[in-house]
Amino acid sequence: MKNSSVKINIGPQHPSTHGVLRLIAELDGEEILSIEPVVGYLHRGIEKMAESRSYLQYLPIVDRVDYLGGFFTSYAYCDAVEHLLNLEVPKRADYIRMLCMELNRIASHQLWLGTFMLDLGASSPLFYCFRDREEILSLFEELTGQRMMYNYFTFGGVRFDVTNEWLSKVSDFVSRMPKAINDYEKIITLNPIFTQRTVEKGILSPAIALQYSVTGPNLRASAVELDFRKNMPYAAYNDVDFVIAESNRCDSYGRYLVRIQEMKTSLDIIKQAVLYLKNDSSDYTLNINPVNIKVPEGEYTSYVESSRGLLSCYIKSDGSGKPYRVKWRTGSYYAVQVLPEIVKGLYYNDLIAIFGSLDVIMPEVDR
Repeated sequence: MKNSSVKINIGPQHPSTHGVLRLIAELDGEEILSIEPVVGYLHRGIEKMAESRSYLQYLPIVDRVDYLGGFFTSYAYCDAVEHLLNLEVPKRADYIRMLCMELNRIASHQLWLGTFMLDLGASSPLFYCFRDREEILSLFEELTGQRMMYNYFTFGGVRFDVTNEWLSKVSDFVSRMPKAINDYEKIITLNPIFTQRTVEKGILSPAIALQYSVTGPNLRASAVELDFRKNMPYAAYNDVDFVIAESNRCDSYGRYLVRIQEMKTSLDIIKQAVLYLKNDSSDYTLNINPVNIKVPEGEYTSYVESSRGLLSCYIKSDGSGKPYRVKWRTGSYYAVQVLPEIVKGLYYNDLIAIFGSLDVIMPEVDR
């Protein structure tokens, strides 16, 4: 510690850390000498809780791992159990799951964008994003009965089929969203205040990103084309055409551009999913009773490309009606760990803009 430097606490109660994260910042005037993230304030023992619950009892809890991406965590858990059971999921259920996850991705990115801009002092984008996100939440509420913790995916598929009326509402939303995304870009992309605070700030080189196991939009904004929907296809992603969003900028601005493009990509995938489901005449029925299932002895790790990067769920079964071990791998944890590398030598006012560009939520970090 330099003689002229001072250490300050940012958080754990701070509105711009989006959760109870504590950052110990060493500053020399306004210059950042070092940042030390301190996590664990939100630890809820989600992994340990699995050991005392049946597979079905644990299912509603997994929505809480990422409260902005409950469909992703539900899919990861169900997929792991289904592989251990050697259970085949109907193709229609795969398309429904994919549709829900892509709507969830858009909703997650909208909340990220709105709060990111609010952190930078712009309030209008928050209202734009939340206005449009409300439509997705209404669709989820109509489908599942919930606006956040959906508990809609289950072992072998989904709890009940979608209706053509609901699919038509999804199509209406998809047709309106391109204009909404253009509105976001008109007030953000070339805004001089936004560009000054994000362009060439928070440089995350491909080497550092890979060294810290960063994934998702943060990695693709560093010119590394890794998207598990393409590289290790699951659900129905092998059946749809889409372009991976990426950038070679490696800065906070690039991470913004990638997420904007990802929302457009999600709309393309949703269109194809709706078209398939409307033309599919098969009757959907759940081919397993999920109550009191016994999973054969074994272990499996599932992989899902969530809105914050690679989400994986490891399950080890001892053949009983309860998981022997469950372990989650989430994107936010690694984004927090790489923060000290990309803020060193910058200024205090850059910190929140860079941290916001990483899209971290703390329940994913602490679990």
